Amino acid sequence: MLDTYARKHVQPAVDKTADYLLKKGWTADGVTKTAFAIGLSSGVFIYLDQPALALIALWLSGFLDVVDGTMARKTKPSPWGTLLDISFDRLVEISVILGLAFRFPDSMWALLLLSASIIVAMTVFLTVGALSEKQGMKSFYYQAGLAERTEGFILFSLMILLTDYLTATTLLFIAVQIFTIFQRMAEAKRILS
Repeated sequence: MLDTYARKHVQPAVDKTADYLLKKGWTADGVTKTAFAIGLSSGVFIYLDQPALALIALWLSGFLDVVDGTMARKTKPSPWGTLLDISFDRLVEISVILGLAFRFPDSMWALLLLSASIIVAMTVFLTVGALSEKQGMKSFYYQAGLAERTEGFILFSLMILLTDYLTATTLLFIAVQIFTIFQRMAEAKRILS
């Protein structure tokens, strides 16, 4: 939801960063890989009980993830870049979940359910994007929903910071994911019927 409706407020900073990196010779794929490496470190920092570093790494990778897409649209977007972007996003999320699961094994069952809900949500999202004839700003149809990347980062941040409530926050995240799955399925029925 925030990705869809609040993007216009952060886009000027994203554009300036994208222009700066392009001027310095960076490519969109290079920024995607950098964001990926930074994002993966978030899970390691969680496991090492460094929540501040984990949050910085998570949000910096998220910002660069937005920048890389803007860079691609300013140059020449490629299907390969889209594949890298989407795949690396999921691997960063897995890193955070694994860091939390290994650090807090009592919450592992809830984190496993969260992983399953993310898999289902992304399956619906990507399938609708592939089957839809609609085109969006991205290289595929982007379904808005209650749980988009920013909401995920906010919930991951709460999970990292409020570890005494990790299971409860994880269950909240799952509920948001399930709502989004049904929201996107309802839209998909309208689009694809």
